[in-house]
Amino acid sequence: MVIAGYQLPMMAALIVWAVLWEIVGHTEAGFILPPLSAIIVRVFEIVPTPSFGEALLITGRAFFSGNAIAILVGIPLGILMGRSVIADRLLLPWVNLFLSAPLSALVPVIMVIFGLGETTIILTVVLFAMWIIVLNTRAGVKAISPSLVEMARSFGANEWQAFTRIYIWAALPEILAGIRLGVIRAVKGVIIGQLLVSVVGFGTLFEVYQSHFLMEHFWALLLVLFAFAFILNELMARLEKHFGYFAASR
Repeated sequence: MVIAGYQLPMMAALIVWAVLWEIVGHTEAGFILPPLSAIIVRVFEIVPTPSFGEALLITGRAFFSGNAIAILVGIPLGILMGRSVIADRLLLPWVNLFLSAPLSALVPVIMVIFGLGETTIILTVVLFAMWIIVLNTRAGVKAISPSLVEMARSFGANEWQAFTRIYIWAALPEILAGIRLGVIRAVKGVIIGQLLVSVVGFGTLFEVYQSHFLMEHFWALLLVLFAFAFILNELMARLEKHFGYFAASR
């Protein structure tokens, strides 16, 4: 951002919003939106506590398990849709439906089928994360040059060899973009699952802070989750950029 000929750093906008937040926190709205300085103090207060560590362990286990399932199922399904016209016509409407539908409304259905346990939370994460991975993988496979596939066939490559040595690597930029978006959606999925299904993990802390009107603690926990999602997004974006040369070589 350039103002009056001066190049401002990218963090300048965040500093402006932080100042505005601090000002609003000292007004009458402070009982709902406390000052940012007080919230940051609460962050350093709640993070070392045993309750936060236990909630982090429960949430992290469901988060990474759900993402692993979403990736392991979403990538092969996207490749199948990109390669097969029949599979694409059969599955694409459902993928678009789940991608655009309000998935929170489906969480109680999963709860009825699988009960009030960690399985339901993991499946909620899968539900939020998988479809964007499928759609991006499909787009990447469709962008592969036909000459690469023909070359593999001419050298006698079987389906598994074509899958592991052609489709995965040639579609890698889109696959990584889908995983990055899926990871961000999974953060929302795991919190919604813990709040709606069984109040465990960070869902327990949110419920306690909200019921006792501990708004500084509530916003501090929310700030930690925002920071976690931002860091994950930046790490995946760097990984995606690192493998960006595959797109040019296509």
